[in-house]
Amino acid sequence: MINNRVCGLLGLATRAGKTVFGTEACMQAIEKKKIKLLIIATDAAERTKMNFKNICSKSNVPIIEYLSSDELSKSIGQNNKAVVGIKDTNFSNEIIKIINGGEAIG
Repeated sequence: MINNRVCGLLGLATRAGKTVFGTEACMQAIEKKKIKLLIIATDAAERTKMNFKNICSKSNVPIIEYLSSDELSKSIGQNNKAVVGIKDTNFSNEIIKIINGGEAIG
């Protein structure tokens, strides 16, 4: 249930042009301070997880390890993506709220 709501919000954010996906694109967006929330797949490579945890902690970007790479990829309409960055504050706040057990707006 929670996964469906998060996936729905990720799809909506992607259609609105508020996401960045892929390791290189997300790294660049974090360095440019455009990412409000980073979601990394639970089955991503350990090296990838460590790299993003380090860069996110330096840049004060919240990072959530959530969904498998298949679920993450399907929700944004892509293939083989393990990292998604949310550029919009409202979308990122709602996703965090849902994952922490709160309700989405609407």
